[in-house]
Amino acid sequence: MESRIVLDESKFEQKLQLWALRIPRELSSSVTRLLHGCLLDKPRIKPITEDPDCEKNRLAVLSERIQNPDLSEIPDEKLDSLKKLCNFEAVPYSLTLGYSYWSAGHIAHLNISDELLLYKDVIAKVIYDKNHPRIQTVVNKVGTITNEFRVPKFEILAGKDDMVTEVKQYGATFRLNYGLVYWNSRLEHEHIRLVSLFQKGDSICDMFAGIGPFSIPAAQKGCTVYANDLNPDSVHYLRTNAKINKVEDHVIPYNMDARAFIRHLVVPTDSEMEVESQCATIRGSKGNTLQPNEESAMEKGTLDDAGDSEKCVNGSSTIAAKRRAEISSEDGGTENNDLNATTKRHRNTNKRVRGCVPSSLKPWEHFDHMIMNLPASALQFLDVFHGLLRKKHWKGLLPWIHCYCFMRSNETKESILADAESTLNAKIADPIFHRVRDVAPNKAMYCLSFRLPEECFKEESQGLMLSADTKS
Repeated sequence: MESRIVLDESKFEQKLQLWALRIPRELSSSVTRLLHGCLLDKPRIKPITEDPDCEKNRLAVLSERIQNPDLSEIPDEKLDSLKKLCNFEAVPYSLTLGYSYWSAGHIAHLNISDELLLYKDVIAKVIYDKNHPRIQTVVNKVGTITNEFRVPKFEILAGKDDMVTEVKQYGATFRLNYGLVYWNSRLEHEHIRLVSLFQKGDSICDMFAGIGPFSIPAAQKGCTVYANDLNPDSVHYLRTNAKINKVEDHVIPYNMDARAFIRHLVVPTDSEMEVESQCATIRGSKGNTLQPNEESAMEKGTLDDAGDSEKCVNGSSTIAAKRRAEISSEDGGTENNDLNATTKRHRNTNKRVRGCVPSSLKPWEHFDHMIMNLPASALQFLDVFHGLLRKKHWKGLLPWIHCYCFMRSNETKESILADAESTLNAKIADPIFHRVRDVAPNKAMYCLSFRLPEECFKEESQGLMLSADTKS
């Protein structure tokens, strides 16, 4: 008897254990508006679904980050308003994302396990035939990531040889070449979660920005973003995406080594210090500078309460503009070609974000958040912060650091924290660990968030001593 090749679709499934609210059917729209930011947000998945137990009810599926049945992760004001609106019940909800779910634009990205490689062409054909024309290219990741830009290699299994595509996430459009830059659709919720902690007017530094999955939505929120990546192709698409989403005035791109980027950004040059000194003289007694122990609008609140601050100043920082002119390389013709088709389609859908920057503060005076999204090695870059900021220049609270890392089965939060403190050479107070996702059976991705310790301030006395020794 001829053997049949059977496709095991379960190998591609991802099961999510979520919570949902059982609500009256007629209040679905009101609950959707009220719980904005708290409902499940995944492409092609509706957060309001039918209740199998009662046709008069609906289930409002909650975000993955809401894991407690007491709904403690939902802001109190939203929960109180919901209680006034209707009676509801929190119930467990299981969602399975099938093998045809995962894609990036017209590209279906597969990670076929070793035992199924023999059937890779069959798998690709089924996915292609079942999802065409939405899916036009099926690719499979091959080998391990070894290049310095952390970009995986792919083989095309079905469809056309076209790795340039567009994806949409949380109201933003991203254009990318899948073969030249890193992209992971499974991190969408993490992008949303972290950006939800930022406030309008915040200053954000993104050390490993890629094509902008954190930077673009942060800019859309009204933040000023200093975005860096070592991969020139990533920076090319970062600029492209800033233009597509009309936030190019809020995103200052850099193409540098991460440590060099941070040092360049927060260590003022002599010319900048001279300009600042002149500006301070002009300001005189107007009192518009922030004293070291004061909190500005961008610093109020914690990671658990990050509402928008309405106070902002139209315009842009002179130093930021100067740095953009110095560091950003000239735009090439290919970028304009990338934009031609896209901007025509999105001309009326993306509204330009008006300038909202935190007063006249420079990066070496203040920034609010540092994103370190390179989980394979971001912990090793924490050493750059020790002795980096100058206390005499800094204004307000020290920034939040969001450092992504992998935790293996033989590691613990305590061991990861110990590594971070050793590299930082400072004690971390009140660290927050957020589990992002499981990347392998014995390996999980985490985000370690903490406020930079004051021990990391540069001791001016040491700097003076070093200067005196050099002169002698």
